[in-house]
Amino acid sequence: MGRKWIGALTIIALAALLIPTTPWFAPKHRQEAEKAPQSASFSAKREKTMKLAAVQNDMNATAMLCVTECTKDFQNLMRATGSSGSKANGTIGKLMEEHMHMHYVSWISGARSVDRGTLPSTKNKTAEDLVAKAKAQVAKGAKYESPAFTDDKGSRYMVLGVPDSQHAGIGVVGVIKQDIVKSVENHQMRNLRLIPYPAEGNYKIESVKPNSTTDTTVRTGEDNGNASHYHVRDVVVHFAKPMTASELDRVKKDIRAESMKKIGDTYVFRSKDMETDQLIPYFKKKWQTEYTEPHYLYLTNETGDSIVPNDALYSKYQWNLPSIEAEKGWNISKGDEQVIVAVLDTGVQNDHPDLQDKLIEGVNIVDESLAPNDDVGHGTHVAGIIGAAVNNGEGVAGVSWYNKIMPVKVLDSSGAGSTYSVAQGIIWAVDHGARVINMSLGNYAQADFLHDAIKYAYERDVVLIAASGNDNTERPGYPAAYPEVFAVAATNSNKEKASFSNFGDYIDVAAPGDSIASTYPGSQYAALSGTSMASPHVAALAGLIRSVNPELSNVEVMEIMRKSAVDLGEEGKDIYFGYGEIDVDKALQAASSFGGTLQTYPDRVKRKLSRIAADHE
Repeated sequence: MGRKWIGALTIIALAALLIPTTPWFAPKHRQEAEKAPQSASFSAKREKTMKLAAVQNDMNATAMLCVTECTKDFQNLMRATGSSGSKANGTIGKLMEEHMHMHYVSWISGARSVDRGTLPSTKNKTAEDLVAKAKAQVAKGAKYESPAFTDDKGSRYMVLGVPDSQHAGIGVVGVIKQDIVKSVENHQMRNLRLIPYPAEGNYKIESVKPNSTTDTTVRTGEDNGNASHYHVRDVVVHFAKPMTASELDRVKKDIRAESMKKIGDTYVFRSKDMETDQLIPYFKKKWQTEYTEPHYLYLTNETGDSIVPNDALYSKYQWNLPSIEAEKGWNISKGDEQVIVAVLDTGVQNDHPDLQDKLIEGVNIVDESLAPNDDVGHGTHVAGIIGAAVNNGEGVAGVSWYNKIMPVKVLDSSGAGSTYSVAQGIIWAVDHGARVINMSLGNYAQADFLHDAIKYAYERDVVLIAASGNDNTERPGYPAAYPEVFAVAATNSNKEKASFSNFGDYIDVAAPGDSIASTYPGSQYAALSGTSMASPHVAALAGLIRSVNPELSNVEVMEIMRKSAVDLGEEGKDIYFGYGEIDVDKALQAASSFGGTLQTYPDRVKRKLSRIAADHE
């Protein structure tokens, strides 16, 4: 298979999330004045405070999304049931089957009620009291929303009462389980790097200074910004020539190998008792290699005539799509099913009502016996930003109406994936027709193993998009900083740099990443913040560009996105926004009329290559 086959590998990890610095779900008609970027230099204490505020903001916004969506579902239930209530029992049962977070639902009409489910066990009969209050309010024709409360096991709930606007005295009361809010908190604490990367789980790892095996201790989330992580008993070796069976047997005996994986001429060896700082000198001394390096982990990093979708959460919560002129751009293209966008991530919920018709066959690299379903939440959220069904009256709207999404699960339930699993995922995506690959992931170490993979995909005309990271640092993050990859920073609703979005001269463009509403496992919706959320906006735009003009090369697609971006911050390209925030309308206009020849591969990467070389001097 050789070196070029190895190029088929590519990284996937969840990109860092950003800090919202504005109220939840900024208003759609906000002030358009462009503002200078915030200072990139924060004290560790201030940065931590802002990140904790971001986590709380996303939790509150997610709770709001939950209430809004459940209100719509209760209204639909009442329309289906009618004033007689003859269909209430079956209709409620179907609703609860589709929405497992609805713990108890009651259709009421005067003194009559049809109840399904059970009330959670709470101290002092809290659930019972709140349900009684909700029913009393609904009977008066008033909506009711209780404060959040917890049951005896620590799960979060709230009580929602929705009156029927057509029939007095009729309504629905439900007890809604909101563990999604706790899930968002846990998710964001990790992805905003507020906690150290855990050493437990599926990986025995060590924290090191980027592109070295020099130990660094990660005691706090801030320490993650100057650390990379690798498997402590693994080594990646690319041999200069093919190895014979006897030579490999000798290697395995010498290092007391526990396992060996191979792609092309590159091997991942795991020793039973030798650590990486012993394995690397062994291979460099005993064997002729092109490179020998640690096995790094990659971690998570949530107007012509405008077309305004009817999706339930769109107008109130999705500030991000009007911000990038998606509503105007949809007049030019809404996408094409033949242009596939691969999401290399934690998987995607395959039966989410806002995604199920947009997904094509994917793969689970973590466990090939299973479908690529999401056990974290990140991948489902990213997929929804790209392509949640539009104009279906359900949930949120994606940037693309018609482009198909290919779920490639390369990260496990801890949100991490090895170089090897990511490499397999990229090979699979490229070889199965992906035209755009989104990588909401990153780390600060470059690996030749992974760069080969990036080049494999790039040379096969795939557009590679990656998030820059969330440590508010100028340190180049990978894969975003590779010259073949289109690097994305994050903005908030005021078109400012998101407080902790990474920056640097490798940034190509910026996109919204602050409290972004999207799909979430359990057929729910959540608000997450991060460059992980910015990157899929750009991946979706690349899909739209290739839909409107399929003849464009990946180089041309990327250059169109740069040249059509709306300049922010300092005049011209800068380290915070690159060429500016993406503009869907301008980009699609440029794509539809494009007929020239843009820079070749060597010209385009010259700037990034020179910077990367300087980093290693």
